[in-house]
Amino acid sequence: HVQLVESGGGSVQAGGSLRLSCKITGDPYSSNCRAWFRQAPGKEREGVAALYIGGGSTYYDDSVKGRFTISHDNAKNMLYLDMNSLKPEDTAMYYCAADARSRGDYCNRSPSDFTYWGQGTQVTVS
Repeated sequence: HVQLVESGGGSVQAGGSLRLSCKITGDPYSSNCRAWFRQAPGKEREGVAALYIGGGSTYYDDSVKGRFTISHDNAKNMLYLDMNSLKPEDTAMYYCAADARSRGDYCNRSPSDFTYWGQGTQVTVS
């Protein structure tokens, strides 16, 4: 069993930066893939970035490439999402997620492929 708790959301002006954090506890073998998703009102949940702990491979949605960076600190069991050059369209509830499954050395990208979820943290860009 894995538990995830996000923090770091808030309100920021366009062009600003935020760092989201996710504390991950529980069985580390159940969280080989760790990811950030977001969901805006009236829209489906979408993958933002993912990280395969085993090999370090990462995935970024095209909309955030070059602006967002996913990283992790094994010693602290923390997952991070550094968000720069934020845009109003980045406004959403952001969720961290984890799952044991992967596609080889890469993580799956669909919300349905992730078992464990945090409660979400709101990011508002104006």
